Amino acid sequence: MRAVSQPVRKKDAMALVTGKPVYMDDLVNENCLIVKVLRSPHANAIVESVQKAAAEKVPGIEAIYTWEDVPQQRFTMAGQTYPEPSPYDRLILDRHVRYVGDPVAIVAGDSEKAVDKALKILKVKYQVLEPLLDFRKAKDNEILIHPEETWKSLCPVGADNKRNLCASGESGDGDIDAVLEDCDIVVEHTYHTKACQQAMMETFRTYCSIDAYGRLNVLSSTQIVFHVRRILSNALGIPKSKIRVSKPRIGGGFGAKQSVVAEVFPAFVTWKTGKPSKMIFTRRESQTASSPRHEMEVSVRVGAMKDGRIRGIDVYTLSNTGAYGEHGPTTVGLSGHKSIPLYGSLEAHRFRYDVVYTNVMSAGAYRGYGATQGIFAVESAVNELAAKLNIDPVVIRERNMVREGQIMPAYYGEQTNSCALDRCVERAKQMIGWDEKYPCRDMGNGKVRSVGMAMAMQGSGISGVDVGSATIKMNEEGYYTLVIGAADMGTGCDTILSQMAAECLDCPVDAITVFGADTDASPYDSGSYASSTTYVTGKAVEKACAKLKEKILEKGAELLKCSPQETEFDGEKVLCTATGESVDLKTIGTSAMNGNHTALEVTETNSSPVSPPPFMCGMVEIELDKETGHVELLDYVAVVDCGTVVNPNLARVQTEGGIAQGIGMALYENIQYSDRGHLFENSLMQYKIPTRLDTGKIRVEFESSYEPTGPFGAKSIGEIVINTPSPAIAQAVYNATGHWFRELPITPEKIAMVLADD
Repeated sequence: MRAVSQPVRKKDAMALVTGKPVYMDDLVNENCLIVKVLRSPHANAIVESVQKAAAEKVPGIEAIYTWEDVPQQRFTMAGQTYPEPSPYDRLILDRHVRYVGDPVAIVAGDSEKAVDKALKILKVKYQVLEPLLDFRKAKDNEILIHPEETWKSLCPVGADNKRNLCASGESGDGDIDAVLEDCDIVVEHTYHTKACQQAMMETFRTYCSIDAYGRLNVLSSTQIVFHVRRILSNALGIPKSKIRVSKPRIGGGFGAKQSVVAEVFPAFVTWKTGKPSKMIFTRRESQTASSPRHEMEVSVRVGAMKDGRIRGIDVYTLSNTGAYGEHGPTTVGLSGHKSIPLYGSLEAHRFRYDVVYTNVMSAGAYRGYGATQGIFAVESAVNELAAKLNIDPVVIRERNMVREGQIMPAYYGEQTNSCALDRCVERAKQMIGWDEKYPCRDMGNGKVRSVGMAMAMQGSGISGVDVGSATIKMNEEGYYTLVIGAADMGTGCDTILSQMAAECLDCPVDAITVFGADTDASPYDSGSYASSTTYVTGKAVEKACAKLKEKILEKGAELLKCSPQETEFDGEKVLCTATGESVDLKTIGTSAMNGNHTALEVTETNSSPVSPPPFMCGMVEIELDKETGHVELLDYVAVVDCGTVVNPNLARVQTEGGIAQGIGMALYENIQYSDRGHLFENSLMQYKIPTRLDTGKIRVEFESSYEPTGPFGAKSIGEIVINTPSPAIAQAVYNATGHWFRELPITPEKIAMVLADD
């Protein structure tokens, strides 16, 4: 292929590496109001009064707002397709504050200095309530996080605010209890993952202004321009027609910017004052008042026979959504529905879950979106099963993994029509030298080298829900403009979609100009999340380009005075096969501007009834110091099946980045609260993410399958890449120490303390 499967350089690469002004704060008017919020020091309290008279007298202060000034219609900040499964449980400012960091007042002024001074002067009187911090005790607790009668859930997700339930449910097939009872061996354990932070380089930030038509213009670092428009309409109580949302380049999101974390505050200020305003989160705010991964405790029962044949898997997930329910009902589903289907010949399976409210920072979307937590649990349980049966973990997977053509258990009845998981496992095994290194080697001086492995799957968009659209038009010089609503977060979707368009139109990628995302100009797109852009929006691009090609042939035939059936298009000209005459694209494009009746522009929309999963195998080699507990990563190999690889370079760095994040989750990133709900890890000094020196050597290869429903056979890759490090590293630590660690992160202190007791 000419464009697809080629390592094309990102379209915005040079602008980014040369420091061009492309991010939100580079582009906005400096003469605007600065917006900040006063945050609650209590995990659970009622605001009795806010004394703001003195603060309002600070020179430069424009306005101070409290719960008494905002609309009382509840909404959700979750960027999801309407009707959102997440409950409507928020107000812009609520009198009942539910975690340390919950907004109490909005302060707007003409300088940061003035706003900071006013924040210090504000006096708030609280009625402090007992917080509920332990999510294991939240369900049916007498302390209610959301006792209000205005709380509502739009979808039947098993939510009940009077029981602290954000969601609850059960699904399965077969008699799981009978099957497990009949197994030779059952492994049963509970695995705990913390509320990891996305820690993207660019914090949350939004700029708002009123345009010449009296509309609210929002420029935000967001993944979801159309959802932001709806959420702001709900929060402010104004029509969507009065709101325009667009995005600049985004300095990282990883799911954090699938929630409306910052947008609502400057939007409210600008709508009330008529003046432009901006809000930029500090790193501390991004750590303490954002949208981290959902803390989950996943209990797994895996039953098998002595020969390693897995017959049943039973999963129960308890998820901590925190103070508000953004993404709570949906993330939890992936913990079972993206882990159980890895094993294709189960006789029975069951998946149950509860999502509970607590008085800690509310969770949200983070790369992997619940699958990461579930795969850590299920893959760890399978590794423990292999150890108990004294079977090589690679062998037990070769006997049980899902294969092409199978109906995937717990995956909505879908059949896998593109699955190279078996080849991924085999290639990873060869790359790392598994047979020579498994399980461990004593290196002397108290150091041991060992290996571990895991498989993973994800999805490609949300089946039957996600919508991707694309507009493609030919311009007068014969180049094209591609207009999309998907948000490039640095992942390169602008480039990948351009490659698809170039392949369809048989032109260079440089002939495609990309514009997006803007709610006024872009066709509707659900947004960049759920691993949807390449698969869902990419198919819309493919469909739009095919129709534009027909229009080009039609216009060329008109100029050549022949029928469209007698024409051919080679990407540069339209040829009449009957006469041998041709007309080039520049002429066609120019003629479309003079007395023309054929618009050389097409908009196509795509939604898929299925979500074909990408697959992956990850294997790791570590060196563990038994005296200190230190784990050094020597080698991490990953082999990914994402269907057709659209851009090998971008796919490779996507994989490397996801693996690095997974390593951080496994070994470094910790979340701890005080007994009053204060988060200790409130900066990057306390919250440790891995540097390039900590991740060791990462090697990535691809085993391509061909997905018949995807554009050019492609599936997704954005999220699956974070899912294998945790279980693979946990197994490698077991092989080095003889101890399983079922709570993340696995720190040197934990390892050293366990080994000290041996």
